[in-house]
Amino acid sequence: MSLLQSLIEQAKNPKGFVGSTMLCIMNTAHSGMTKWVIQSGAIQNGDIVLDIGCGGGKTIQTLSKINKQGKIYGIDFSEQAVKDSIKANKEDVSSGKVIVRQASVSSIPYPDELFDKITAFQTHYFWPNLATGVKEVFRVLKKGGQFMIISEIYKINYHMKSYKTKTEIRQLFESTGFQTVEILEDTKKGWLYITGIR
Repeated sequence: MSLLQSLIEQAKNPKGFVGSTMLCIMNTAHSGMTKWVIQSGAIQNGDIVLDIGCGGGKTIQTLSKINKQGKIYGIDFSEQAVKDSIKANKEDVSSGKVIVRQASVSSIPYPDELFDKITAFQTHYFWPNLATGVKEVFRVLKKGGQFMIISEIYKINYHMKSYKTKTEIRQLFESTGFQTVEILEDTKKGWLYITGIR
């Protein structure tokens, strides 16, 4: 396996010391995207939020700070990410405000219509099957709830074989049942912000 392929695998499923280092890098790299979502006013105080692919836990930490009366859940496929995320949010995990579990987006371990908001920062291009993941998100999202995917466009183009265009993503969301779909692009930074309201 090439060095590039090894790093991609660590980004997809961080393990051990190298994985932990990768998670720290991702925490820093994703902070601007988290700010973009917060500035959009998408997260309200009191929301029950799920962060898919919670990585090193920095996004959960930020969401918890602005959502003082709410509850934040995180899932990640990587055991290392779950450990690091729990460690980064130790106080909120102890109080029960933050819950982090190892799980796949293909089988979210929560009941129907639990979450007000669901976020996925820089992860959807690693999902085993995007259509299945989006259906699972729809299942656990409350009516009127909001699902947000935020990603760098070049990573979508590099990792994904399908659902690369705004048209394909919109069609997927609409065919899943989302009532409103909005796609914003920050052309300077090369970021895409996809929102679906159930």
